[in-house]
Amino acid sequence: MELRTEFVGRRCRPLEIELTARQIMNFAAGTADPNPCHLDDERPGGIIAPPMLATALTWNISSRLAQFWEAEDFPAEVLTRQVHFSEILACHRPMRPGDKLRIEGETKAILPHRGGTHLIMEYRATGPDGQPVFSEFAGALLRGVRCVGPGRGAEDIPPMPEPPEAGAPLWEKEIHIGPLDAHIYDACADIHFPIHTSPAFAHAVKLPGTIYHGTATLSQALREIVAAEANGDPGRVRQVGGYFAGMVPLNSSIRIQALARIPEANGSLVHFSVLNQDAKHAIKNAWVRLNAG
Repeated sequence: MELRTEFVGRRCRPLEIELTARQIMNFAAGTADPNPCHLDDERPGGIIAPPMLATALTWNISSRLAQFWEAEDFPAEVLTRQVHFSEILACHRPMRPGDKLRIEGETKAILPHRGGTHLIMEYRATGPDGQPVFSEFAGALLRGVRCVGPGRGAEDIPPMPEPPEAGAPLWEKEIHIGPLDAHIYDACADIHFPIHTSPAFAHAVKLPGTIYHGTATLSQALREIVAAEANGDPGRVRQVGGYFAGMVPLNSSIRIQALARIPEANGSLVHFSVLNQDAKHAIKNAWVRLNAG
């Protein structure tokens, strides 16, 4: 299989959606997040969405090539080889029930990678007033798919902060990923891709078995960072990103490590990583920017 770089710059039809309290609460439940900011609709100001809910909204576009991308010549079969590889999410304001969002997407980069092809989509969500709500650069590694040519679009991808030098973590926490957690996230986040729920499909694409979603792993890490570094306030999350470097099997454990806390003009930058049960990186070079409290 191969992918040509001529698809860089292709834009999708916009998705217009009105966010509901059920979506917000379900996503929180799917990532085992008990934060009352997401669940207690009697709290002053009501509930706000977990920041990572944005990835579930954009999946509505990413997973529906024929409906949104008008790309009859795109080799859709390459998408069966995709695993989430990179993520940069910017939160311009918290999302709330009743928000009417318009999400637009563009193929931003197609780059060669030693494991295949790195395909990066940019999504931009705005409210009725045209003001930004969130933006996302979502990168998929198309395993075993050859990138035709030297690649295009790398200069348009925001750089990630340099990781800190190796040292003892500031703190760490171990989380168990249960045997049904991928199915729970699939249903609650409405993010369905069969490598997470179908052993037959996972084996067909040369994986050892079903694996936990990368966005679910990142959501669980962000939940712990918000609790420890943002006084439990997810509205302070301004940016989050990193690379999905390894698999998380079901019925296993992950270890979230906060690596460095760097003061910034309007808040702080927290570097972190997530290790899988084999002490290998599930998420590496990860970071979150927090507004000042």
